Amino acid sequence: MAATIPESYLDLLDSKKAFAHLATIMPDGWPQVTPVWCDREAGYVRVNSARGRLKDRNVRREPRVTLCLSDPDNPYRYLEIRGRVAEITENGADDHINLLAKKYLGVDVYPYRQPGEVRVLYRIEVERAFGHG
Repeated sequence: MAATIPESYLDLLDSKKAFAHLATIMPDGWPQVTPVWCDREAGYVRVNSARGRLKDRNVRREPRVTLCLSDPDNPYRYLEIRGRVAEITENGADDHINLLAKKYLGVDVYPYRQPGEVRVLYRIEVERAFGHG
């Protein structure tokens, strides 16, 4: 069941350079947390990674995730999003990582690509969203 992100916190996804801490679930049940870039489109929160990384393997096995975004101007203001990875695709992932590089670094092309790396785009359906601060 899709939930709505509170409008007063959309700036953390749309215009601010707010890093999200993405929590995935390890095979042994422990959480694993990674800072990631993110944005939103058509009701989904979008995250990008490379095929085969730990978070990629985790969400393919268990799609439940949590993201927490802190406001870079006020760390006591944050948005927590709980949801499920509804789609995993390589289609459009290269364009998406370049879009995120523009948002977070101000550059047109993602500068940290590794040789042979295959980018992956994850669309997360928001099931719960809570703003604080």
